[in-house]
Amino acid sequence: MKDCSMSELLAYALIFTLLFTAAATPTAGLTMRADLTHVDKGRGFTRWERLSRMAVRSRARAASLYQRGGHYGQPVTATAVPSSGEYLIHFNIGTPRPQRVALTMDTGSDLVWTQCTPCPVCFDQPFPLFDPSVSSTFRAVACPDPICRPSSGLSVSACALKTFRCFYLCSYGDKSITAGYIFKDTFTFMSPNGEGAPPVAVSGLAFGCGDYNTGVFASNESGIAGFGRGPLSLPSQLRVGRFSYCLTSHDETESNKTSAVFLGTPPNGLRAHSSGPFRSTPIIHSPSFPTFYYLSLEGITVGKTRLPVDSSVFALKKDGSGGTVIDSGTGVTTFPAAVFEQLKNEFVAQLPLPRYDNTSEVGNLLCFQRPKGGKQVPVPKLIFHLASADMDLPRENYIPEDTDSGVMCLMINGAEVDMVLIGNFQQQNMHIVYDVENSKLLFASAQCDKM
Repeated sequence: MKDCSMSELLAYALIFTLLFTAAATPTAGLTMRADLTHVDKGRGFTRWERLSRMAVRSRARAASLYQRGGHYGQPVTATAVPSSGEYLIHFNIGTPRPQRVALTMDTGSDLVWTQCTPCPVCFDQPFPLFDPSVSSTFRAVACPDPICRPSSGLSVSACALKTFRCFYLCSYGDKSITAGYIFKDTFTFMSPNGEGAPPVAVSGLAFGCGDYNTGVFASNESGIAGFGRGPLSLPSQLRVGRFSYCLTSHDETESNKTSAVFLGTPPNGLRAHSSGPFRSTPIIHSPSFPTFYYLSLEGITVGKTRLPVDSSVFALKKDGSGGTVIDSGTGVTTFPAAVFEQLKNEFVAQLPLPRYDNTSEVGNLLCFQRPKGGKQVPVPKLIFHLASADMDLPRENYIPEDTDSGVMCLMINGAEVDMVLIGNFQQQNMHIVYDVENSKLLFASAQCDKM
């Protein structure tokens, strides 16, 4: 494929825009809900196998993000965030018979895409591919549409000369690739009022219909839903001022309980089912990586000891390197190796238990051996000091233990990176609110299985 010439664009701009594009249904004031399930749900893994897999995926994601920055803070704009993720968002596309999709929810990327028929190169998924031929609201996006421009956030976009449709190619840091055409259709979400209430349908939303998709993908997903700050992301297209999610305990992965994501403000307000006050910290914009949700991390406390790490270590640099990102696609919070070493040493000093040596079976995490059975062993507190807000983590969000095996592991990673990724394991049973309209992140303890 090659780009359309300027004369072709001018000649066909009006007619193709009228024929093939449609504005998204206005959603101001609306709220949509979708269920989230963990990527390893129903796959037969034990608890420690799930934790190990999460730790390994998190290190791989951190390495991919670091690689994207060129190792020296030089942004590589043609490469998107890696596709590995932890939670799948479920909704439907098309009318009159909405078709199921299960997309990795990723706050570190923008494009929304799913596998479509016919598909010459696709990864396996456990339910049928999206079939455009049975949707009466499926529309092609013409080349003149602003969505087709590189400024929209697509890694590569071009004009198919014979059809004047918008071709896309998106490559990820883990070498995964999706390619196909951009289309628009109606997305159908659950009502925020729960089961029994009419679903919410929004027309004219753009997404990639992938027919060449290869790389590191799970066996139960059909694509990726970008929740980043760019114009192609799902929250941006829906024009909601905020979105939020509440992740049930990781131990509920094999239960029938799901987590919830809200696009807009829940009808019963943010404080419903919260068990503590909301805290607020600024979301920082990076010109180098505008998709990411950067926060200002100022320090870390273990027990009663604040680690002797200057806040500049966690800060976003002018060249785009460093910084602290809250990321739905990272399972386990990951620190630069030197910071993690200090954190690990402090836990070893404050937790007088023998080390658990067989670390390969638990993802090479820092683990301890405690007497089997009996009461919980007291552990040091872990606090992330964010600007204007402390994230005081409950113990199950950073050091789960198995009373039967006597193993307890610190669910924090270290990697050869220069940035911090706050993972979703640390966000369990918290209502995490991305107030994009006011550039703030709000969070509070909550009963996520009640939402």
